Amino acid sequence: MKSENNISKSVISRLPRYYRLLGLLLDRGIERISSRELSKETGLTASQIRQDFNCFGGFGQQGYGYNVKQLRDSIGHIIGIDKKYKIILVGAGNLGRAIAQHLDFTKKGFDLVGIFDSDLRLTGLDINNLAVRSFDDIDEFCKQFKPTAAILCIPEKAGKEVTQKLFDCGISGFWNFSHYNISEDFPNAVVENVHLNDSLMKLCYNLTNTEEQREKNT
Repeated sequence: MKSENNISKSVISRLPRYYRLLGLLLDRGIERISSRELSKETGLTASQIRQDFNCFGGFGQQGYGYNVKQLRDSIGHIIGIDKKYKIILVGAGNLGRAIAQHLDFTKKGFDLVGIFDSDLRLTGLDINNLAVRSFDDIDEFCKQFKPTAAILCIPEKAGKEVTQKLFDCGISGFWNFSHYNISEDFPNAVVENVHLNDSLMKLCYNLTNTEEQREKNT
């Protein structure tokens, strides 16, 4: 198996996609699948799929293909889904509440253990069986529960102060919905940035490009 540092970000970014698809195949009762069949399901080439899997040692057998459950379990282990990292959510506004209520963290490698907000009017609000806590209590909470990651649904202007506080409490992983550039000030942090506006504009671009192609072909 290659060192993790030698595996490209593009390969890593495809792992969750493979994991999700293999779960759907299991739900359909499919026990074995070839790279060519996976190609049809993913839109990737069979060669690309085999190259991706070979980064981690390969999982299939020539003439047999892949055992769907074993492949999914292996990819889940590579991602770290079996780790169950403790994660907290900071920012109990509309976006934060939606994330806490509708995401199944236990199936994604995390255990949501706390929700925090600086607005004291939200303190005590029940969100998915967790009471919102004041952010002022974060030190004591982290000493007790030792979370390693945080979801940030906060304004950009609060980003540096909040991140510094969390970093000081031992949190090093961030699922960042704010526009604050964590990596610039905290280069050792593990960050996954989520820009909903960017994603929506990509959809806009693709719609525009599709329409232009149709006009050229008519």
